[in-house]
Amino acid sequence: MAEPFRFLYGDFPLADSDAFVDFRVGITRPRGLRRWARPQALFEFEGTEPFNPMPLRQAIPLLEWGLNWCIATQAHQYLMIHAAVLERAGRALLLTAPSGAGKSTLCAALAWRGWRLLNDELALISPADGRLVPLPRPVGLKDKSIKIIRNFAPQALIGPEWQQTAKGTLAQMRPPTESVDRAEERPLPAWLVFVSYRPDSPVRLDPVPRSRAFLRFAENAFNYSLLGTAGFEATARLIDSASCYEFSYGNLDEAVASLGSLCLECVQDRT
Repeated sequence: MAEPFRFLYGDFPLADSDAFVDFRVGITRPRGLRRWARPQALFEFEGTEPFNPMPLRQAIPLLEWGLNWCIATQAHQYLMIHAAVLERAGRALLLTAPSGAGKSTLCAALAWRGWRLLNDELALISPADGRLVPLPRPVGLKDKSIKIIRNFAPQALIGPEWQQTAKGTLAQMRPPTESVDRAEERPLPAWLVFVSYRPDSPVRLDPVPRSRAFLRFAENAFNYSLLGTAGFEATARLIDSASCYEFSYGNLDEAVASLGSLCLECVQDRT
């Protein structure tokens, strides 16, 4: 695991041995004969094993999934929404979509076209002030998306490919260095976008009524019900402070240009 982990997290600072940590996790190998007959990897969280073992060659994807699970099940000081988050000109863009709808591909592309990556899976919103908490970890790419991003952004650093996982062929894109360096900057939301990929279709960006956007974002939140009144108020503040859109695309260059124009219009309005 050492080399691919170093590749993906090489820009992050090393913590001192006595530094505070949110979670203590590890990747280990099961005991017994299976350790040798069918080498496997186990994800450990605070001394427990929340998942079934996976093939040893998939240890890095297992670690990434495990870290996402830790945050989604533990970080309830935030409203957590299943969405990619990027920032430009001090304002945040949230992209939410079901699996396979092109969210991570679009997120990876934007991260190399002037947008700062906050995260490609989790939007962490502070109920106190409505700001988004950056978590610039590697971006997960699947199947055709790997080649698409390699061609779209040759400067992107993409790790090794893992075949035959539960989600197909996987690879992780290393977060841009600037995104890691600016991880303490918490932007306010400006755009909430529901994404869908439609092959060979032109870009469409249509406004969504706030009432409908509220319901859809609440459905995509991991802990909306758990937070109760705080979850409702945080979601209402999010919807009130941002423009909401339905966005479909078939061409990645056109999609990136369209969202860039949306940001430019917002900046011009502010000035």
